[in-house]
Amino acid sequence: MKIANNWLDYKILDMSNGEKIEKWGEYILRRPDPQIIWSSRTFEKVSFDAVYHRSDKGGGYWDHKSKIKDRWQIKYKELTFNIKLMGFKHTGLFPEQAINWDYMIDKIKNADRPIKVLNLFAYTGAATVACTYAGALVTHVDSSKGIVEWAKENMEASNLSNKPVRYIVDDVLKFVEREIRRGNKYDAIIMDPPSFGRGSNKEVWKLEDNLFNLVELCTEVLNDKPLFFLINSYTTGLSPIVLENILSITVNEKYKGKITSGEIGLPMQDSNIILPCGIYGRWENEE
Repeated sequence: MKIANNWLDYKILDMSNGEKIEKWGEYILRRPDPQIIWSSRTFEKVSFDAVYHRSDKGGGYWDHKSKIKDRWQIKYKELTFNIKLMGFKHTGLFPEQAINWDYMIDKIKNADRPIKVLNLFAYTGAATVACTYAGALVTHVDSSKGIVEWAKENMEASNLSNKPVRYIVDDVLKFVEREIRRGNKYDAIIMDPPSFGRGSNKEVWKLEDNLFNLVELCTEVLNDKPLFFLINSYTTGLSPIVLENILSITVNEKYKGKITSGEIGLPMQDSNIILPCGIYGRWENEE
């Protein structure tokens, strides 16, 4: 497991019985997490500014215990991100992904050429910020206009708004198909596909039905000498080896390289407890 342990502005304070208490910069939040099936005797003693309550009918709501700004910022190294309390317990950032930001920054900075990156299911653009910071030209694709605007705010927060990022509000599959017809090529591809979702025109996405086809299509928009191909997933029960197998059958059939996969996690402060937070699969050029 790769552990995101270089944070200063974020930390897990405690975890117990399906919930975690986290420090996000100036605020402490209490949120559900289904991975946490153990108990902590100290959990109820930790104070917090807001707690997310799940509803029996689906969804839920934030209960504010103290006044919280509509938006605040946290930093990871040289990167800055805007945090907001969203529906379904989210904040607009997945701190465990710092593992992948570091990886991408290193790969791009050490490349001996300009790098074009395609970021699919790009969400609020943390990977876009990281790759742009490293010097890449990024095409950022997400089906939600509001989320793409948030990505632009994150770019501005990191003083990168003057960089030439290409923002696309579109269904990912349809966009890649058009890029194939246009003959556009990329040196690196990142994707963070949901288990289930809908595109900008209500197109249905189901990971088990669509992921392999999407990765296969993406091999047609890779340059002759790709740098890396990264897949993230939070789908419950999906093994990292599944992502490794998909990359082996698709990307590695055309471009021989190195494939790795595994889990990513976050540490709890002052303990040896690690929270599993998803999986990754990477293909990379070994040169």
